[in-house]
Amino acid sequence: MFEFQLPKELKNRKLKLGFKKEIEPHEILLDKLAQKKEEELGLSEKKFEVPLSQRTLQGFLVISLILIFILFSKTFQLQVTEHKNLSALAEGNKFKIYQIRAERGVIYDKEGNQLVFNKPSFDLVLDKRDFPQDENEKLKVLKAISGIIKKDIEEIKIEIEKSENSQVLIFENLDHQTLIILETKLAEASLHLAPRYPQDSVGSSGIDELPGFQIERNWIRDYKEGETISHLIGYTGKITSQELKAAPEEYSIFDWVGKDGIEKSYEEILRKNPGKLRAERDARGNIISKEVIQLPQSGKSLVLWLDSELQKKIKEELEKKLQAVGSKKGAVVALDPKTGGVLALISYPTFNNNLFQKGADPEALRDLLDDPRELQPLFNRAISGRYLIGSTIKPLIASAALEEKIISPEKKINDDQGQIIIPNPWNPSLPTIKKDWTIHGWTDMRKAIAESCNVYFYTIGGGYGEQKGLGPTKIKEYLEKFNWNQKTGIDLPGETEGFIPDKEWKKKTWGEGWWDGDTYNLSIGQGFIQITPLEVATAFSAIANGGKLLQPQVGKEIVDTSTGSVQVIEEIQPKIIRENFINPENLQIVREGMRQAVTGANSPQSSSIILNSLPVTAAAKTGTAELGKDYYHNWVTVFAPYDDPQIVLTIMIENVKGMQAAVLPVAKTVLEWYFTPH
Repeated sequence: MFEFQLPKELKNRKLKLGFKKEIEPHEILLDKLAQKKEEELGLSEKKFEVPLSQRTLQGFLVISLILIFILFSKTFQLQVTEHKNLSALAEGNKFKIYQIRAERGVIYDKEGNQLVFNKPSFDLVLDKRDFPQDENEKLKVLKAISGIIKKDIEEIKIEIEKSENSQVLIFENLDHQTLIILETKLAEASLHLAPRYPQDSVGSSGIDELPGFQIERNWIRDYKEGETISHLIGYTGKITSQELKAAPEEYSIFDWVGKDGIEKSYEEILRKNPGKLRAERDARGNIISKEVIQLPQSGKSLVLWLDSELQKKIKEELEKKLQAVGSKKGAVVALDPKTGGVLALISYPTFNNNLFQKGADPEALRDLLDDPRELQPLFNRAISGRYLIGSTIKPLIASAALEEKIISPEKKINDDQGQIIIPNPWNPSLPTIKKDWTIHGWTDMRKAIAESCNVYFYTIGGGYGEQKGLGPTKIKEYLEKFNWNQKTGIDLPGETEGFIPDKEWKKKTWGEGWWDGDTYNLSIGQGFIQITPLEVATAFSAIANGGKLLQPQVGKEIVDTSTGSVQVIEEIQPKIIRENFINPENLQIVREGMRQAVTGANSPQSSSIILNSLPVTAAAKTGTAELGKDYYHNWVTVFAPYDDPQIVLTIMIENVKGMQAAVLPVAKTVLEWYFTPH
């Protein structure tokens, strides 16, 4: 605006100042001349620019460097440190992975009859990641859902708030009409009807009126013979958080897993491997394509040793006999003595395992769980019930006595009084008397087994007169060789081992010593001993097959049915627990005694002569365990045919009033049916 002329001699001169290395001479006069000119023109508010100080420039530089560093650090963080996470988030926004449900493996009996089926079920699920964020929009969607599924909106809200998972199960087992209504309102509904192959993947259309909600296809177990096979097959139930953590790739929070029986013990075989469906979405969240990236694989199936027709027959006959004798509880185990295969297993009362599946009658399930009559229908008496066994023990005591060579099988003991009298050293006028159920006369081992002579087994078990006895220690040793007092290892959950008392246990529990009377009681299966029906059947299988103690096995084969035909993947081999622990010749004598119990030869008071009319030869041993007040546990174990055993059948009925032959008629009817061509 203004121009000032400097004297010629000042134009090429320079002055040095502290705040600037070099300035032009005219800059020295600039402020002075500008101020004077402003005064002349009345422009006192006008200023010429003042140069920035070095400190200001340095500060600006530092701030710039800091900002550049922050920008660089953030860029490094986004591009390097958090690249994977951010890429995954971006991928998650663009793609969404859905599980494609596969079917659980099914179960067959030994003849190929299917016992367990799968039927489809559809569930309504909320994915909270896709749920609207706006509260008003949320409320609008929840009201719509509540109206469709007829479920209280507050209940739905609580379920959503309490859920720790991103997915929430809102409603199970939708009925057909509700399912159709929901499908019309869910843009992604078709995703969850489980396309099985890539060519089935097509883009969805329509507007999602219920964002976040989706339909999941699941499978419900259908047990063909619910009450007949419930304790053996078991049932499925909702997966727990612990189970989900153990196998997160195989399950989702909506899966059902085995909770009891074969369903539980073979869970890893039966469980399915879900497929994966990837849906691509645009910026607005609309599905633009779908692709199956992993096909679902059904679980492997299982073939059992079970004879389902035999199982039904046993249940039918047991049920009738229980009603006839006024008892409410019993158990039956049938084994193949050549393999250990479980041909039948019944615990009574039983229950309907279909009640544990989705859509079942909730009141009926509540009654089952409440158990108002205290019958414990869920309790598996066959493998978990421990009972006094009575004379069932005698063939095992005979085996031990022969093995220890304390008596010859031909030696006869005279039971002419139907009792033994044990002197009391402290009070001779009060001897201990151990009674027999009748008078047997002169009795050898075979007859003693056939007629179930108590006096004979008192004598060889505890000793009497000049005859040496086994004693409690040897008795326990041999019972344990037959696997009593130990779990058999059956492939079912919940097995309990029996109990054999000894001196140390009695001293610790009762604070008193072991008396001769305790040994006599143990010798005939009375006193403190308790054994499971499964342990009894397992021990007698070793007697039947000549000395091989086999582990009971429910599963026979693992098969694949995905191709439409049954292909055996694995045969479950028999497992030997123990063998050669009793001389086969000694076991043969025991077998002959059990056979004599059926034929009555040289044994007029044979215990099982009712079985002599069977279509095949059989051998048997009964047991009657005294409970007091004229109540008994009634036992029988039979194997047949005698020369080539195909079945060992153990039947036990609890709390039978009086000396009734409760179990023998059941065994007779069942075995007649079993060995008669149908």
